[in-house]
Amino acid sequence: MVSFSSSANALRSSEIRRLLSLATRPDIISFAGGMPNNDLFPIKELDDIYKSLSDDLKKTGFQYGPTPGYPPLLESVKAYLKRKGLNVENNELIITTGSLQAIYLIAKVFIDPQETIITEDPCFIGAVAAFKSFQANIHGISLDENGIDIALLQQALDNPELTSKILYITPYFHNPAGIIYSQDRKNELIETLQNRDIILLEDDAYGELYFDEEDKELTTPIKSVADEVLSICYTGSFSKIFGPGMRLGWLLAPREIIEKCSLAKQGIDACTPTFTQIMANEFLMQNKLSGYVSMLRKRYAQRCKKTLAAMDQHMPEYCRWTRPKGGFYIWVTMPEHMDATKVLEKAIDRGAVFVIGSAFDPQGENNHHFRISFSHVDEDKIEQGIEMIAAAIQSVYS
Repeated sequence: MVSFSSSANALRSSEIRRLLSLATRPDIISFAGGMPNNDLFPIKELDDIYKSLSDDLKKTGFQYGPTPGYPPLLESVKAYLKRKGLNVENNELIITTGSLQAIYLIAKVFIDPQETIITEDPCFIGAVAAFKSFQANIHGISLDENGIDIALLQQALDNPELTSKILYITPYFHNPAGIIYSQDRKNELIETLQNRDIILLEDDAYGELYFDEEDKELTTPIKSVADEVLSICYTGSFSKIFGPGMRLGWLLAPREIIEKCSLAKQGIDACTPTFTQIMANEFLMQNKLSGYVSMLRKRYAQRCKKTLAAMDQHMPEYCRWTRPKGGFYIWVTMPEHMDATKVLEKAIDRGAVFVIGSAFDPQGENNHHFRISFSHVDEDKIEQGIEMIAAAIQSVYS
């Protein structure tokens, strides 16, 4: 009989990973995967980039690289972050194998077993898994349409039994809740965290995917305005604006934190793939990102609009849902007595799949919610799939 470590025994399987296996069935309409749409990847642009590379640069791409990142990409990402208002001169940058690795590295260098991390509730399941892998206790703070509940956060911060080194948030088109923090809520958060010995881990994987230009200001990173008064680690990703298969993210943080994260990364994968870093650098240097992301915003806005219209028409009146201004997700709330797992079973029987709410609950309990992702599903099947899910809800409710 094998004997696993206590950290391994603390892990739980990802509901999303299990459901993604269902999503590959040709008869299933999947609202499960929080993935970019395959038809929107910049294939031609990348073909052109690869053909333009010298043989020497292609050879470099097949080789190991520095742990902090491919130097030209570090400079390109710094320029990109500087345009977002971030202070790259007084911070250090590391290129990570996806932004989830950045979250994992922060947990690894700060968290000892049984220490507490404060997160939002619901919370990105990948972050929950990363924190759990270090046997952290996770204390979730509920969200409303404007962001994290400040009163509940203050109570947690003032509770001596919940001493926490890290507050993890995803303020921009939240996964799974779909909300974006209001400016007032961000200001309240900054005021609440001042003079407290806690790191703010600001996860910004979706900030570029706002639907309307008037909402762009809301995507301004907290780190860009509060770096002098708070200790903030800012992570971002190319996964949603370039392609998750590239496995490229970044972490911008104070120098001493990046130094520790670099040491930790050496023991995990030594370096982020050089080949994809070269491709990403050329994509940025050839000024292809702006036009490409502009196209993505329009296409995802169209998908969101179509999904919301279908929900308005077919979903029962006793359900509520968010109306996102960007990103990939809609968060559905059913009456408290309902179980999303039972609804999911009925929905699968009809031919549609989504992700149940307990997958995003740090404690794995709250399950009268579920997440709809409109990014990857076939656009011409959106209404049909929503109608299936609505019928499944009604069959469980009755």
